Amino acid sequence: MEIDRAVAFQEVWGGIALPPAPAYEGGPRVLEADFPEDRGTDGWCFPAGDCRVSMGYGFMIGPGGEFGIDANHWTPLHASTQGWVEALALAHHAGRWAQTVTRIKGDAVEEVDLDGFEPVPEVQGLTDTWWRGKDSLIAIYRGEAVGYTAPRCQQAHIYGGLNA
Repeated sequence: MEIDRAVAFQEVWGGIALPPAPAYEGGPRVLEADFPEDRGTDGWCFPAGDCRVSMGYGFMIGPGGEFGIDANHWTPLHASTQGWVEALALAHHAGRWAQTVTRIKGDAVEEVDLDGFEPVPEVQGLTDTWWRGKDSLIAIYRGEAVGYTAPRCQQAHIYGGLNA
């Protein structure tokens, strides 16, 4: 069954080259399934593609199809690979059209005011989330913070000055 999941992933996503992500040292360069691994209580996962740079974790597809990282433990970022790809597209769009981009790191991320913002459902955010406001977008990246139990690793990117 796990081999079938990896094969199905490869048939849909295998070989797709991705633009760099604004977090996670750019994310995987190309989506590629590899051999499934039994993660014990986390279930079966399989690698989703090689990292762009040498990293302390890898990108994985979780037991329910989640896209995430395998740091000190399995951390799902998005509910699916589609969510990861949507988040990359949104980051590219927002980065190109925003008047300002503010980056916040560590504990200060907890102080980001999301009043008046709605979640962006297309990214299927789990640990990472996107929020839409009147003229701005906010991306909150908590994967490394959760995966390493290191709050200093979380970050937020606030894209301001976006029109409808």
